[in-house]
Amino acid sequence: MKELDFTEKRISGELIYDGIVLHVFRDEIEQSTGMRSVREFVKHNGAVCVIPVTNDGEIICVRQYRYAQGRTVLEIPAGKLDTKDEIPEEAARRELREETGFHAGKLTYLGIMQGSPAILDERIHMYLAEELEGGECEPDEDEILEIVKIPLDKLLDMVMNGEIQDAKTQIAVLKTHYLISNKQSK
Repeated sequence: MKELDFTEKRISGELIYDGIVLHVFRDEIEQSTGMRSVREFVKHNGAVCVIPVTNDGEIICVRQYRYAQGRTVLEIPAGKLDTKDEIPEEAARRELREETGFHAGKLTYLGIMQGSPAILDERIHMYLAEELEGGECEPDEDEILEIVKIPLDKLLDMVMNGEIQDAKTQIAVLKTHYLISNKQSK
């Protein structure tokens, strides 16, 4: 069986919008079949998220208003990379400290989440934070955050029954539950 060639080659393109966080492009492309089409997509520096687990098995979450959603959302600490070249682990430690005041003695990389790969190149690097030490929150001046501690099993239930709709939080909770369950069963 012949392997399919999924390659798309950029013919031309233009920057439609150059914002602070988002950069929107419209490119004309040619597929391997010769068919031409248009792709509109968003470039983003990338982001990190951290699922902090206390010694008591609670997850430290933050509640904040998300303007695009028009509502308050419960999610794990997260933030954008300041530059494309920023080291994700350093950004994860920064976001954990700023949003919760906690420092992690141990960070475990959980992988990358791509929320909408058809239109967005954002890659969210996910981390599990353990061996936590408390400190003072340092939220950005435009952030209003409430820290909420929730047992992992309850947070998993919230993910499964649709109370948590944030994709990065869903995936990090599922991965963390899987990791912790496997550690306990060995």
